[in-house]
Amino acid sequence: KTSEASGVMAKADIKPKSMHRAKIWSDDVENLYRFQQAGYRDEVEYKQVKQVDAVECWPETGFVKKLQRRDNTFYYYNRQRECEDKDVRKVKVYVY
Repeated sequence: KTSEASGVMAKADIKPKSMHRAKIWSDDVENLYRFQQAGYRDEVEYKQVKQVDAVECWPETGFVKKLQRRDNTFYYYNRQRECEDKDVRKVKVYVY
């Protein structure tokens, strides 16, 4: 029982090694922007906090469709790009 619990704890404590700012827009930067708008570092942290296996995405673009914030309200996103060029440099890209 103890090893199982510690394994879960280790998985729940995945921390990034470093962080840098995005310089140009990409699909990955778009999704990071959406996670950070909802109050999460990235998909890894979202899945840890919300205990979900998958994030709902638009099939056409692969962009995140819906996220639940920590206060349990939802953010809904469009199919198209939402992260404007002026916001790209605000996006934090984490390295694991």
